Amino acid sequence: MQSTKLKTLLIYKYLSENSDEQNPVSTTELINMLKKNGITAERKSIYSDIKILNEAGCNILTIRSSKSGFSMADRKFDLAEVRLLIDAVSSAGFITPKKTAVLIEKLEGLLSLNQAKALKSQVYCSGENKCDNEEIYYIINGLDEAINKKRQVKFVYKRRNIDKEQKKSYTAKTFVVSPYALIWKDDHYYLVCNNKKYDNLMNLRLDRMKKIEILEDSQRPVSEVSEYDVFDSADYSSKMFNMFSGSTDEVTLLCNLNIREEIMDRFGNKIPLRAYDINHFETTIHAAVSDGLVSWIMQYGSDIKVLEPKYLADMVAEKARKIAELY
Repeated sequence: MQSTKLKTLLIYKYLSENSDEQNPVSTTELINMLKKNGITAERKSIYSDIKILNEAGCNILTIRSSKSGFSMADRKFDLAEVRLLIDAVSSAGFITPKKTAVLIEKLEGLLSLNQAKALKSQVYCSGENKCDNEEIYYIINGLDEAINKKRQVKFVYKRRNIDKEQKKSYTAKTFVVSPYALIWKDDHYYLVCNNKKYDNLMNLRLDRMKKIEILEDSQRPVSEVSEYDVFDSADYSSKMFNMFSGSTDEVTLLCNLNIREEIMDRFGNKIPLRAYDINHFETTIHAAVSDGLVSWIMQYGSDIKVLEPKYLADMVAEKARKIAELY
């Protein structure tokens, strides 16, 4: 009985790893695999095992063609889905090269060996913009726990200095903060938090953190430092530009028609697009007014003009003046 159960499990494992619709596994191949594992099997018994696995919900196809045999039809993820996940992991700057390789290997395990081999030849992973902080998983877990328990956290935050004599150096500062949310934005992971010295929110990058410690002190209520009674990650993220913090205000922009798709990509399809003249439209958004917003506006040059508020228009004009002075 034990041998029969082991035989069925070995067939399931082998089909999971080696079969797909383009590469079915033949009965002879299964018999040879079982023989290597010390189990003698006849062709008839293989069909019985396949029937048992299908009755258990495995959905193994019997393929009759030039390549006859069996293949695992149902997988948790298909090839295209795994490719998307691998591309996301490869491009995530906060995941170190070492952890990227481990994650990709795990994702490839969701496919057959033939699919994984084909995919491996198509995937290129550049370590150029990857962080080198191997504590990143520990930091994410610690911050998740602190947020769920509404506790303060303590960590060391590192910023790179200007190189001296071609040597990299960093300034390390210890922070004690109340954490509210983790946000993935602009290819980086950020902690939205409050430094108890100030009455506002700040955004800190996870890849710059080290030595995280969950404290016994309760987090400060987010209502004391922001407009939120309960923190709204989606709303907060939509108002941030390059994750610069700032006071939220209503901003009216005059935009060239040729950038309307980019404006909708940034703010969503629900924003108003009011006709201004044959070449322009107006829109109103709610955004955190900061250097990040000013830089975002200026990247469009003459295609965007700030109509309201005036102080934001003045900020853009002042930055443009300083840039002009450089040249």
